[in-house]
Amino acid sequence: MGSPETESGPADGALPPRPRRRAELVLLAAALLTAAATLLSASLSVTGGLDPAPLVYLGVLCAGAVGLHTALRLTAPYADPVVVPVATVLNGLGLTMIWVLQMTGSDPGHDNADRQLLWTVTGMVLCTATVVLVRRPWRLSMYTYLIATAALLLLLLPLSPLGHEVLGARRWIRLGPFTMQPSEFAKVLLVVFLAAYLGRRREVMALVTRTVRIGRLKVFSVPRARDLAPMAVGWGMAILLLVGTRDLGTSLLLFGTFLAVLYAATARKSWVLIGLVAFASGAYVAYLLFVHVRNRVEAWLNAFDPDVYARPGGSFQVVEGMFALAGGGLTGTGFGGGFVQEVFAADSDLILVSVGEKLGLTGLMAVLLLLFLLAERGFRIALATRDWFLKLTALGYAFLTAFDVFIVLGGATLIIPLTGMTTPFLSAGGSALTANWVVVGLWLVISENARRPQGASVAAPAADDPSTEVIRVHAPPESARRRRGDQ
Repeated sequence: MGSPETESGPADGALPPRPRRRAELVLLAAALLTAAATLLSASLSVTGGLDPAPLVYLGVLCAGAVGLHTALRLTAPYADPVVVPVATVLNGLGLTMIWVLQMTGSDPGHDNADRQLLWTVTGMVLCTATVVLVRRPWRLSMYTYLIATAALLLLLLPLSPLGHEVLGARRWIRLGPFTMQPSEFAKVLLVVFLAAYLGRRREVMALVTRTVRIGRLKVFSVPRARDLAPMAVGWGMAILLLVGTRDLGTSLLLFGTFLAVLYAATARKSWVLIGLVAFASGAYVAYLLFVHVRNRVEAWLNAFDPDVYARPGGSFQVVEGMFALAGGGLTGTGFGGGFVQEVFAADSDLILVSVGEKLGLTGLMAVLLLLFLLAERGFRIALATRDWFLKLTALGYAFLTAFDVFIVLGGATLIIPLTGMTTPFLSAGGSALTANWVVVGLWLVISENARRPQGASVAAPAADDPSTEVIRVHAPPESARRRRGDQ
């Protein structure tokens, strides 16, 4: 029986090492049929006939999905078979909701959905490019600090003259007629940086600690001061986002993901506790200093207070969203009913509320199931790979997806303050959509490397690979061994 390093069997959590493209094709057909049913039923409900726009959306979505599936057949036959169908059906549902909300609004049209379709094509092209070009994903760990620098520059862009402020948050940049959110792409890079850094340092950070005791009772284990550097960098980035751009949602998402990857790498609860205390302290200071953050918290705590409800930047948005969600009931009002289209940001911040009103609790639970299925596949990919860098990368993206959904839904239902985050693949916005398709591409190449039989694999760096450092240990001389035996 071979060792784990040489045996060709699957890793823990992996599917058998055989191509899964036929299963993906069946799931993709089901996903496209679901998208077709929602687009066509929406067109019939809203216009009374088959509007040309939804037909165009369906055709382009089918072409993009089939093109991506073909690329996977040729370049990554062992990649995860579930990720692309789930992402496709979510993207199709998002297109449907954005079209419905604008067509039933005060100014009917479909330019928002047209732009979302353009970003869908861009995202699918980037996903395909990732699958084709990133054939050896472990090599990304060679550029740890270059990737960290690029992520930091993206986070700082909104503070430059290109920055664009909306409702107190400065998270966008304006390039001519277009706006983009650099933090969406920074999230993709930061997870790679964290996985590369912690993948190399995890054993030291996990084992070398100082123990706090009361008598003989062990109370707590704290890391050495020198090992607190990554924690300080992560905390500093989160507070920079919170203070500089007043973007509570992104700072919470990034720091939460940082703590999740750190805990997965070290299995030390003390890191998580220190991080939570540090972030809570920074957030409280931001609450005291910035009116925008304070308004968000007051709108959360006193949402139904008439004064808070009526004032600019108050709780009107979240309260109206909750009424719309309640009005959807179990089966929804249908695409042509309801009033959520009159609520601000119904197609972005409150897209899950829009789904809950139009499709009811049943439809909302189905969409949430798809979102968490996507995250589950990310965690499964992480379990299937042996390389710690790739494991932490896949896990970081899975946690990012799940935590993002929690932040959006928690804000819309007053579990936490409303933060203005977008839901993966559903919300209007090109930056988030394209970044999520890039994440799907990275999941695919990681799962391809994890599941491909090792005899035909490029999944592990060879001894002469530039990313591998080979240290040769020579046996001691015979005289030294003889002296050691005498001792």
